[in-house]
Amino acid sequence: MATFIFGILILVFGYIFYSKYVDKIFEPTENETPAHSIQDGIDYVPMSKNRNALIHLLNIAGMGPIIGAIQGILFGPIAFILIPLGCIFAGGVHDYFAGMLSIRNKGAQITGLIQKYLGNNAFKIFMAIVSIMLLLLATVFVYTAGDLFVERFFGIKEFSISNPTVLWTYITILLYFIIATLFPIDKIIGKFYPVLGAMLILGTGMILAGFIIKGVNLQNFHLTNYNIHPKNLPLIPMFFMTVSCGLLSGFHSTQATIISRTVDKEKDGRRIFYGMMCVESLIAIIWAAAAMDVYSLNQVPQNIIGTVNVVNIIANKFVPLNLAFLVTLAIIILPITSGDTALRGLRITIAEAVGLEQKKIINRLFIVIPIVISVLLILFWAKTSSDSFSVIWRYFTFFNQLIAIPVLLCATIFLAKQGKNYLITFIPALFYVFITMSFIFSEKIGFNLPLLTAEIVGIVLTVLTFLYVKKIMKNN
Repeated sequence: MATFIFGILILVFGYIFYSKYVDKIFEPTENETPAHSIQDGIDYVPMSKNRNALIHLLNIAGMGPIIGAIQGILFGPIAFILIPLGCIFAGGVHDYFAGMLSIRNKGAQITGLIQKYLGNNAFKIFMAIVSIMLLLLATVFVYTAGDLFVERFFGIKEFSISNPTVLWTYITILLYFIIATLFPIDKIIGKFYPVLGAMLILGTGMILAGFIIKGVNLQNFHLTNYNIHPKNLPLIPMFFMTVSCGLLSGFHSTQATIISRTVDKEKDGRRIFYGMMCVESLIAIIWAAAAMDVYSLNQVPQNIIGTVNVVNIIANKFVPLNLAFLVTLAIIILPITSGDTALRGLRITIAEAVGLEQKKIINRLFIVIPIVISVLLILFWAKTSSDSFSVIWRYFTFFNQLIAIPVLLCATIFLAKQGKNYLITFIPALFYVFITMSFIFSEKIGFNLPLLTAEIVGIVLTVLTFLYVKKIMKNN
């Protein structure tokens, strides 16, 4: 329990002090934000700080802080330390600069920022990567939300697409994604997400209350249990790839740039972007603790350890049965409210790249229809075998963390041009070059090299990235 509490304290004091330092370096101005200067009633719409904060929390808090937490805690109590440290020094910084740089650049999406700060070649590469990542995420979130729903409310355990209940649940969720993607941001997302965000916080709070009322069995960190993963997965790079949304997630940048178009004042950015990343990290720590408890007491069947099905076991243990469904419902909300904004982010990104204004519904449909067809094709392929989800999730994990790197590098170049401390973004960027490259070169979905060889390749690519960015700094 002491390590768990220590991790929460890292998060709290990190936000209080380090986020203020980061905000001071960026120096928010009183200049008019894109929400006012480019207001179009569709994507550029000014909204209050508190509303934006809750919307952004739901946008970024997909299944990552839950699945990542219940998988990441298998490494041991070191998760309680690494998650908040990663959030404060990497994830929070990443989300903050993604949103604030977008505000300074007329609400540009991350691909637009990459084009400005890293050049056209990087833009072309990451335009493809961002599009693939958002498609995979939207697809995965259709059926993770659907599977949780039909299991909790219909008692279905086999999630075959041939089951009419399962199929129509998927279709209903996808139809909602389409509507939320097409409608003005303040009509659906702006009205309902603050309420849903409160539900998410309430659901997690009920789990935390269960710790106090029923007790929780947690290990403390010490040198002999720094990695106790049952499958002997290496802490580096696997932990940092497994726990993404509570630590650092490139997906967040695609959501921060959506909210950048609704921010009323630049000074709101610290609470919205950095603050909500810290709230998500807190959610991840709490769910990691709950998972550690049910794992240690052998309350989870071996075949579902580390899967989304653990959610219902945790809810049933720590929350009264008549309220447990509320916790599951709050978790179902997560993939739904991130999947729809993933599609919205993809629509905006493509529109920005091809220069197609989005005020007319026909222009939005022109982009959305091919996107939906792609999601359907991936969804049907994903349900053809039990291994498909694992393959999609691993590729999503790689692309997700990979996208965080250029965002941090854009911030690095921005700060260097201003003569400010660019190490706050450069160091985490270089660290994640090493992590992501070590992962893809060692994994079966990548080059399947021995881990040591993959780590050497990771070091080499990290050095090359360092030299590349320094060259850009010199030329500017």
